[in-house]
Amino acid sequence: MNGAFSFFSSHLEELRKRLIIAFLSIVIFSGAAYLCIEPIIRLLMIPILTAVRPAPLKLVYTALTEAFITYLKVALLVGLFFSLPVILYELWRFVAPGLHRHERTKALRVVMAATALFAAGAGFAYFIVLPQALTFFMGFSSAQLEALPKLSNYLTLVARTILTCGLAFEIPFLMLAARKTGLVGAEYFQQKRKFFYPVILILSFLLTAGDLFAAVLLALPLCGLYEAGIIINRLFAGSGKR
Repeated sequence: MNGAFSFFSSHLEELRKRLIIAFLSIVIFSGAAYLCIEPIIRLLMIPILTAVRPAPLKLVYTALTEAFITYLKVALLVGLFFSLPVILYELWRFVAPGLHRHERTKALRVVMAATALFAAGAGFAYFIVLPQALTFFMGFSSAQLEALPKLSNYLTLVARTILTCGLAFEIPFLMLAARKTGLVGAEYFQQKRKFFYPVILILSFLLTAGDLFAAVLLALPLCGLYEAGIIINRLFAGSGKR
């Protein structure tokens, strides 16, 4: 009884330590982001400025506190983004003692790959999905209809799109995690491929607000990542058998 309590307490202490480090990284990166918030906002405005060229565009805010609160939210999101490698590394450090020796190196590589995948998804959203979607949205402007996008609404759309695509690009990592935790078998995703592909297509269509071209641009890499997840699961299944 005492031994089990001691084991549980040590794990709680380890978890607390990892959470504190992750939290401090978020605070530090968010603070640094707020100090550079003006260049960050200008960077996030590039997709919509590109979508409405050559006409000039300014974002508006209708509440006195809207810009300040929006800047804080953006700083926090940027802090979370740059803290992701630290958070994943601390998660790996917490889980690593429960892994076999030959799995620890591979697990660290998976964590690094997951960070790279999230960054790739964020870049894909910023450079491809957002410009296409914003061109579609701004296309409703006319002589009788003028678009006046609000600062908070626009930045929320940008943040949501980047976060969604970043998480969507984590498909291989999530597939591996599902198998390693025993939620699904090694061959589950291969067997259910015909069901997941239509789901990916539908989600891509919804995430791009009905823009067919942008939906196809998003669906193709997601399908490729799904296949990559199947291959990675096979590799880890093979290593576990040895």
